[in-house]
Amino acid sequence: MILSKEKIIEIALKEGNITTRNISDRFAVSRQYANILISGLVADGKLIKIGSTRKASYVTPEYASKHMEVFLTKINKSFTNKNLEEHKIINEIGNKFPLLYKAKENVRSIFTYAFSEMLNNAIEHSGSEKIDVEVSMENKTLSFTVNDYGIGVFRNIMQKKGLRSETEAIQDLLKGKTTTMPKSHSGEGIFFTSKVGDLFTLDSYGHQLIVDNRIDDVFLQNPAKIKKGTKVVFKISTESENHLSEVFKRYTDFDNDGDYGFDKTEVKIKLYTMGGVHVSRSQARRVLSGLEKFKSIIFDFDKVPMIGQAFADEIFRVFGEKNPQIKINAINANEAVKFMIDRVGKSDHGIPSLFD
Repeated sequence: MILSKEKIIEIALKEGNITTRNISDRFAVSRQYANILISGLVADGKLIKIGSTRKASYVTPEYASKHMEVFLTKINKSFTNKNLEEHKIINEIGNKFPLLYKAKENVRSIFTYAFSEMLNNAIEHSGSEKIDVEVSMENKTLSFTVNDYGIGVFRNIMQKKGLRSETEAIQDLLKGKTTTMPKSHSGEGIFFTSKVGDLFTLDSYGHQLIVDNRIDDVFLQNPAKIKKGTKVVFKISTESENHLSEVFKRYTDFDNDGDYGFDKTEVKIKLYTMGGVHVSRSQARRVLSGLEKFKSIIFDFDKVPMIGQAFADEIFRVFGEKNPQIKINAINANEAVKFMIDRVGKSDHGIPSLFD
């Protein structure tokens, strides 16, 4: 009997799981020849490779769709940070972790975008000699971890931008357009990655940022175990209905020249004081730092019990009058906060429309 691709598919359909050795022994051909034919079928999408090297086996897509248990649910890789390219790593992981390609197109697109952005940050900004990566799919959740041992994302931003603390660096990150390499990067990567998934965590040198989009909230913590370098964790449900384009649209506008730009941001006021009370102009100026780059700003007062008149005046009158081209809105404000904003005056900037 002559070995052919058609015969291999016939056997795979009948037996489910095949190996190169099984085919070469059955047809009395070399493993090299059998592997050439099988590799061709994998390239054509007619077979799916499971495992690696000599332990690899192959199944048809039909078999795989009914027996998801044959796939690895977790893969770990460690890379030396020298001449790394994120797209090549994504392809390598995808080839060894077929469950990634089984995800819905919108989930796969979000995952690929987020993974690429965070891996690129580790490659270009961390200064780490080694980068560890983990990808897993468990309980209908697709997740990745990117772990480096470098300078630390918050410390890097703090030092490059002359900020006073890692907390200020986190605050800037959440506004967007924050980068330590402005000539090479727009500063959008971490901002959008934190928005597109279900859960996003940055852990670095005793400071942890958690963005939980399932409950639309952000948390800052000081974990007992200090991570040297930066650890990124990203999770998204395999049943998510989110689309990258929809998330981008929430924070972008067409400008007068017709260009599509990252022009909107949302600022969670609760992150600017530990006590939750916002009184001074200096606090307001810290909130406003860098926001003149945007065309639309939403100030989120969720879990903010009260603000001072000076704080409200600096944001909604002074900043508003200096930047009349910027649209300002306030959301989730309680009656005490609304009252204080109303007290700063009815300027031409349109304070009465803030809560529309």
